[in-house]
Amino acid sequence: MSNAQTVTPELRRWIVEQAQAGHPPQSVLQAMLASGWREDVAIEALEATLEQHLDADAVQRGLPPAVPVPEPDLAESPLHLDAGDRRVHVLNAMFNPRVVVFGNLLSADECEALIEAAKPRLARSLTVETRTGGQEVNDDRTSSGMFFTRGEFDVVRRIEERIAKLVNWPVENGEGLQILHYRPGAEYKPHYDYFDPAEPGTPTILKRGGQRVATLVMYLREPEKGGGTTFPDIHMEVAPVRGNAVFFSYERPHPTTRTLHGGAPVIAGEKWIATKWLREREFS
Repeated sequence: MSNAQTVTPELRRWIVEQAQAGHPPQSVLQAMLASGWREDVAIEALEATLEQHLDADAVQRGLPPAVPVPEPDLAESPLHLDAGDRRVHVLNAMFNPRVVVFGNLLSADECEALIEAAKPRLARSLTVETRTGGQEVNDDRTSSGMFFTRGEFDVVRRIEERIAKLVNWPVENGEGLQILHYRPGAEYKPHYDYFDPAEPGTPTILKRGGQRVATLVMYLREPEKGGGTTFPDIHMEVAPVRGNAVFFSYERPHPTTRTLHGGAPVIAGEKWIATKWLREREFS
């Protein structure tokens, strides 16, 4: 074996064969280390090969191909991440699906500034109407809301730049911040954020920056009870704590991403959130 330890096609085929035989990744990694592979090379080869194999298998089964997605730098399991002007806490991280709960993403002053700026422009929340590419009132969504344009004022611009650094995705690939207000009883039933490729209106929507590939829900004001962000497929609920946020990505527009999520009904008090959707390409 050379000092450079080149990852060969033969090694990749062997990794795939082990996966097909039912051997878990950790045992495959241990076998590679026992054979003399450096740990960093072995991990990189294992992750890349299995990712390619799984994607090829998915496409063969008729799923849309996977695309690159935003990704916080969690390789070394950090407790905090540098978001440029703010130190953000990593409270919880799940790999599959990729769900990360952040703490201290927003200050109390930033939360209140977004709420106050949004109040005069609130209207009944709409959902994307993928049959036509437009928007519609949907009984599944009972909040009120509005959108800021990207970089509309200083607080918005600062938060957008912070998000871009936090998840390693260009500012220009983000939609404008959406502010939502939930009163007692208001909810958003479980749904996906990507645009369904089977719907006739989706090609029109995708002209403005491609598919959505990730979502960041930020909590601006917390209710007394209820209002959590739920992920039914993985039996997870994120508490809507002011200043915190939940991030999740989806590499293909398909339920296999397990990113079904919703806003549980507010039981007491009021909930305010800001949502940032990230696209494949520049959003215009």
